[in-house]
Amino acid sequence: MSIQSEQSVKAELGVVDIGVIGGGIVGLATARTLQDRFPDAQIALLEAEKEVARHQSGHNSGVLHSGIYYKPGSQKAALCRRGKTLMETFCQQHQIPWDRCGKVIVATTPGELDQLDKIAQRGRENGVSFEQIDSVALRELEPSAAGISALHVPETGIVNYAQVCRHLAELIKADGTTVRMQFEVSEITRTGNTLRLVSNKGDSIQCRHLINCGGLHSDRIYRQCIADASGEANSIRIVPFRGEYYELTDQAKGLCRNLIYPVPDPSFPFLGVHFTRMIDGGVECGPNAVFALSRSGYRWTDINLRDTLESLSYPGFQSLAKKHWRKGLGEIHRSLSKRAFVKALQKLIPEIRGRDLKPGRAGVRAQAIDADGNLIDDFLFKQTPGAIHVLSAPSPAATASLAIAETIVDRFAEQEGW
Repeated sequence: MSIQSEQSVKAELGVVDIGVIGGGIVGLATARTLQDRFPDAQIALLEAEKEVARHQSGHNSGVLHSGIYYKPGSQKAALCRRGKTLMETFCQQHQIPWDRCGKVIVATTPGELDQLDKIAQRGRENGVSFEQIDSVALRELEPSAAGISALHVPETGIVNYAQVCRHLAELIKADGTTVRMQFEVSEITRTGNTLRLVSNKGDSIQCRHLINCGGLHSDRIYRQCIADASGEANSIRIVPFRGEYYELTDQAKGLCRNLIYPVPDPSFPFLGVHFTRMIDGGVECGPNAVFALSRSGYRWTDINLRDTLESLSYPGFQSLAKKHWRKGLGEIHRSLSKRAFVKALQKLIPEIRGRDLKPGRAGVRAQAIDADGNLIDDFLFKQTPGAIHVLSAPSPAATASLAIAETIVDRFAEQEGW
């Protein structure tokens, strides 16, 4: 029997070849890459929400990262570089607006110069095009920025990733992938050579192979696919961190021409508050990084007891909190005090005032933490029988998404013998 005729029978029985969990940019890119690589395969993409890109993919700042920050030789560095090229090409081909506008990474004190030099060295090793500039050249690029030295990275860009996701969803549906919205996976069981996925509403689908791009819930899906619940399954936990933004008012937009970033703290996985011109012309300021009380916790009032208790009881989070409690309190202070937030922004643009800011959106980052309290800062993939799991996809995952998808599909083909 041919592959195509087998698929017809399977579709009638509710069985597909490959199930992809997650309608964020990584899941959508993976489904698209699977279609390209295996055009005869029956694929289903399952998303818990009513539409794609409802969480991380639709709540980020829309930056096409250059790869200058990342450790040479890491998956982040390699996949960001390739992914940026693929994403630019994709946007060009499908007429999705994007702009290679450039960014500056600004040192405001002598104590930051060594770290700026380390970033420059990483940029050279990663093949990033940039220039180290003085304060005069910085003000030619960003007249309102304060700094004693900076890196100008002209190849950094901006795009609307939610728009990218919507277009990917249209493409995969047009080419035959089944897309099932409001399918929140609550149970996974193996029967013979198939996995049965049951939603919280009792709907079900069977698949021979599974790719978990579940983002904020990827660890829970992973645990359902592992028999040893006390060992490997508990080695990684997703802890949600909320990033909150302000926007510059129309009158203040001229304070930032493109992207202005600080020198990041090397001990912390977040880049610090910065200014980002968006593709629609607005300018975002932020984010901070506070522990979220729900995996969908976009406000302090969004509380999920299961999510909160699961994070607080995890030994890895407890260890992390002991190491970074001072930093965490500072982030909470900026969340609760606009004045404190403005003060952090004034490090980069001294003339900014509270009246220049209006409330913006928030996003929740799926931060993977191991049992020893180490932040998983690189991309992390795990394998279980019949399944591949994306357990860590922090920034620049959106930039790298099409390259991440290639990596996932390569691993899938090798693991499953396709």
